Amino acid sequence: MVRWKMFVLVALFACPTWGADPPPPDFARDARPFLEKHCLGCHGAKDPKAELALDAFRDSMSVVRQRKVWDNVLKMVSAGEMPPKEEPRPTVAEIEQFVSHVKAVFDHADRTAKPDPGRVTMRRLNRREYANTVRELLGADFNPTEDFPADDVGYGFDNIGDVLSLSPLLMERYLDAAERIVERVIVVNPPAPAKRYLSGRFLQPNNANTPQGRFRPMNPASAEPTESGPFAAPADYMKFTGEANLIYRANLYAEPKGPSPVKVVLFISGKDLKDVSPDADVDTLMGAALNSMKPLKILGTFEITAREPGKLQQIEVPLGPISGIQRAGIAVIKPPEGEEPPLLHVENLWSEGPLDTRPASHRKILACAPDKPQAEQTREVLTRLATRAYRRPATPAEVEALAKFADRAVADGQKWEAGIQLAIQAMLCSPKFLFRVELDSRSDSPEQRPIDEFQLASRLSYFLWSTMPDDELFGLAQRSELTANLEPQVRRMLKDPRAGSLIDDFVMQWLQLGKLQTLSFDAQLFPTFSEPLRQAMLAETRLTALEVLREDRSLLDLIQSDFTYLNETLAKHYGIVDTLGNRAGEKPIKGGLPIRGPDFVRVSLTGSDRGGLLTQASILAVNSNPTRTSPVKRGRWVLEQILGTPPPPPPPNVPQLEQQKEQLTGSLRQRMEQHRKNPACANCHAQMDAMGFAFENYDAIGAFRKKDGEFDIDSSATLPDGRTIQGPSGLREVLLERKELFARSLSEKMLTYAIGRGVEYYDKRPLDGIVSGLAADNYKFSRLVIEIVRSDPFRMRRGKDN
Repeated sequence: MVRWKMFVLVALFACPTWGADPPPPDFARDARPFLEKHCLGCHGAKDPKAELALDAFRDSMSVVRQRKVWDNVLKMVSAGEMPPKEEPRPTVAEIEQFVSHVKAVFDHADRTAKPDPGRVTMRRLNRREYANTVRELLGADFNPTEDFPADDVGYGFDNIGDVLSLSPLLMERYLDAAERIVERVIVVNPPAPAKRYLSGRFLQPNNANTPQGRFRPMNPASAEPTESGPFAAPADYMKFTGEANLIYRANLYAEPKGPSPVKVVLFISGKDLKDVSPDADVDTLMGAALNSMKPLKILGTFEITAREPGKLQQIEVPLGPISGIQRAGIAVIKPPEGEEPPLLHVENLWSEGPLDTRPASHRKILACAPDKPQAEQTREVLTRLATRAYRRPATPAEVEALAKFADRAVADGQKWEAGIQLAIQAMLCSPKFLFRVELDSRSDSPEQRPIDEFQLASRLSYFLWSTMPDDELFGLAQRSELTANLEPQVRRMLKDPRAGSLIDDFVMQWLQLGKLQTLSFDAQLFPTFSEPLRQAMLAETRLTALEVLREDRSLLDLIQSDFTYLNETLAKHYGIVDTLGNRAGEKPIKGGLPIRGPDFVRVSLTGSDRGGLLTQASILAVNSNPTRTSPVKRGRWVLEQILGTPPPPPPPNVPQLEQQKEQLTGSLRQRMEQHRKNPACANCHAQMDAMGFAFENYDAIGAFRKKDGEFDIDSSATLPDGRTIQGPSGLREVLLERKELFARSLSEKMLTYAIGRGVEYYDKRPLDGIVSGLAADNYKFSRLVIEIVRSDPFRMRRGKDN
């Protein structure tokens, strides 16, 4: 027994790693030899190709610190694009082992490192966020940022904290904008209510025989509707919009034909009018035009005592917000049986209002308990506004600081409204409004911890809506229930019309389409390019992406969708004549509707080479030159924006294609192949050009063509791994085979946009989780957003750098 115990002890001490974690991977031992054999010849320390030097990577930590570089190295090696074809090629087993060793280095770093959500620089509201927030907060009905300087761009987006500086010029613009905003949303001296008169000769019904004098006679006994009435004015002229309180009036006098009092009614009518008068009351009215006025509502009955034009009688009724009004009129009440009805002389029907001429924003902003003293009303208004403006509960000290502006103005003899204007100006120029401030009581602690509920609400609303949180988000944050309801809130917000900002502000920047607004093309070579065509190009891409969002489609539809949106201008540009995608000159398929006018319609592209975003004119044009296509730009765009594998910058001192016109001849493709013979250009152009040539059947502005001048178009291409593709359909197949790369690239870009900073090496683990969740849910748009919102970089924070 003793010997057995001794054996166990010896075995335990002889195996100190028994049950422990395996030893960490050793880059120098396992992966460095591959570099030395296949890579350092071109990417050594001296004059490295593509400015990529790999000689300095000698241990695991050096690789981890440069994760983005190594992600690209692995992508190139795994895809067979490196080493180049003319160099000795590693075996498949060597590539797999090398990739496995490097990934093991990353996996070990991810496993052993503490989670790090990173730090986001306090972000200033960019131009769109500022305008949207002012609109939501104060109801401003104009864009106050038109004269603001453009926002700087970082990592491809204009909402990155590190580049959103505050220049003296911008601060001056903020001060001017605040003054213009408060003068627009609060009116210190409201104007008098407007009055609108419609003379009797213009009242309905009328014809060429209607008297054109000052007074319009109404003879209820006549069989002619234009003579007997009732007479009415259109509701839109009278401003009976159903949104305000007005006064409805008539000026008239009467000629009695019998002893009874002359009685009339003022009424409103409309087919959608609710709460109409009963038939028994309506049947007491006279006039051949009465049936054409039904259904109607009698507003008031009046006895007309005026008998001459020099002493007119004015009758009136107050009219509250009533929807469905089409006409407002006047009618005579039947006299007792056997008595001849009176003759009316109507000068006009008219309205006054809205009686409250303050804008809706004024009434909403200044709403408060009317029975409170004015000082308390001030603090009630400013507490509500500051809480929303600062995107968190305003403290009593903050409210009091704002209230002093209003109190001082009132003490100086100004109106209360003017004082509130000054307080709001101060609020709009406060860093607490202009910046998305995320206060932290433990800024020195490097430990990861959740941001608070109000900060989470702001991150969520500015990510999806580019504006401040709405009441529902504020309410959840106040009850500390937002974190527990993130997914339902994301789905609610994506269904809101404000989610269109995610397309306008994220998708259009991701696709780099802002440049299209200022691009110009040679007018002689491309005479059909016009401003309406430019705007139609942008609208097509926006509407396509918006459908993917609204219908929660797969993100892969951005590459392979068989539909698009066209108006007549863009349809002509594409040579498409109807909604089934038939081209001009083809026999239309039964069921296709002609595409006419400026409105966009959904068009099927089944069986067409077009499909997805890549063959849309906006993207083809923005990646072209003013005089010709650019396979290099188009191929580079696919590598950068779709696959996330950007090629390195071109080496110095290599002449551009245009600079070699005399030396290079033939079609664009032939000239580029000659240009590519330069060894310094060959490797990068091999991947860019192959993808770019797939689009050569589309000219610089995206119109289909079969010839490049006198040369036939060849849209085939051979990828660096030896695979041959034919045109856009072949390229789409390759991209869909690499959907994981597309999903990771898009996830990284949307995460960058969502958190306002670049993705770093320590974001790999949360990024892996986002991509994994996306793939598990068929790449749905909503899943990408949900996974980002759930991720640590979005929900968590830490203090100073570790």
